[in-house]
Amino acid sequence: MTIDELLEQVLDFRDARDWKQFHTLRNLIVSTSIEAGELLETVQWKSDTEIDALLLDPAQVRNLKHECADVLIYLMLVAHTAGFDLLDAAAEKLKLNAQRYPVEKAKGSAAKYSEL
Repeated sequence: MTIDELLEQVLDFRDARDWKQFHTLRNLIVSTSIEAGELLETVQWKSDTEIDALLLDPAQVRNLKHECADVLIYLMLVAHTAGFDLLDAAAEKLKLNAQRYPVEKAKGSAAKYSEL
């Protein structure tokens, strides 16, 4: 499936339920943040060892997949509503990050670009 096909399915799902009326840009951005918080909850208060073990539990992996999917769906709706292509935006951001984090300065470092 392509991202365009997925977006079409998301929009069809939304429109069949008459939810576009609720999907203002602000509401979509808020919902994206809420879903990202739910994704964060999957690892909250867990050690790295516990998180690694989570990946061995099919039910936990399914939950992780669903939370990631919720974030993706809302991001797609944000981009669609704002009128930009999410893949193009990601590619543009990667180019910017390549300039901000040149390999020779950033390799093996977790420092922010302004600290390199």
